[in-house]
Amino acid sequence: MSLRLIAPVFACALVALAACGAPEPAEPPAAPAANAPQPLLTAAQIEAGVPQPATAPATPPGGQPTAPAAYAPDPGLVRLQILLDRSPFSPGVIDGLAGDNTRQAIAAWRKANDLGEGDTADAELLQRLAAADTAPVMTTYVLTAADLAGPFSPPPGDLADQAAAGTHYTSARERLAERFHITEALLQGLNPGVDFRRAGQTIVVPAVADRPLGEVARIVVDKTERSARAFDASGRLLAFYPATIGSTARPAPSGTLRVLGVANEPDYTYDPAKLSYDRGDEKVVVPAGPNNPVGSVWIDLSRDSYGIHGSPDPSKIAKTASNGCVRLTNWDAEQLAASVKPGVEVRFI
Repeated sequence: MSLRLIAPVFACALVALAACGAPEPAEPPAAPAANAPQPLLTAAQIEAGVPQPATAPATPPGGQPTAPAAYAPDPGLVRLQILLDRSPFSPGVIDGLAGDNTRQAIAAWRKANDLGEGDTADAELLQRLAAADTAPVMTTYVLTAADLAGPFSPPPGDLADQAAAGTHYTSARERLAERFHITEALLQGLNPGVDFRRAGQTIVVPAVADRPLGEVARIVVDKTERSARAFDASGRLLAFYPATIGSTARPAPSGTLRVLGVANEPDYTYDPAKLSYDRGDEKVVVPAGPNNPVGSVWIDLSRDSYGIHGSPDPSKIAKTASNGCVRLTNWDAEQLAASVKPGVEVRFI
């Protein structure tokens, strides 16, 4: 894998996106028409939400479990995921659904804040998180012409297709979903009447805040847990991220490596003479873009072709395999990349 390496220049930490939201209108909005589409959840429901206990699908006697219900995000889990995202003990993408990434973020936050072991999303945990971060979890944002402007690219295909068609977002909705760390399904569900091709509309979004971590001295990549943890020089845990880490056929490295540098907006080069996995016999250079195979940033490690990087599909983090590298959501990778320097230890366990 060949990338344009920038070292030791690093990206600046991202500005808190809640500030981008438009102020609430001075006059209350008119009541929606009787036939207007209703949101899956309202901002008020999310602000007051408490995660509900997980329930298993019903199974008739001697039968198979019933089919899963339609997408029904839990307002308490949306609130919890936003607070975790801002903590920053990342649950990955915000979707309002229970899952391993959220449970592991809860477990890491509990341990780091002396709440004991366990991964339970209960009222006490939510109260502690909310006490540590009292800002609203939801905000509004007005779509701009820049949000809707292309260029856009087709969904990621094979490398040759990406090299020809580009690796931009596929739509304005995907761009906004990634900006606010949310799935497209939940973004649309919160804003059911919105046409994401028209500027000037006000949408409801998570009040995410990409705060700088402080200087990272050590990263621990846990291949069993599928996570990456960032620590400062005193050993204090700064951040937790879910991660896709290698595969059975192409495992991630073991032992201790070092950060060599950071490449922001990297291109991606597949060279069959240098890489061990088979994506064809021809050398292909895929241009930079958020849907590039390595996402929006590459943290280069001291073993050839290995790095920590972003992803074109945040919903699959820690749920699929990689070709040996450590894959995070683009926003998590960007936050980590802004806080590392050459020489930072990266230990694989």
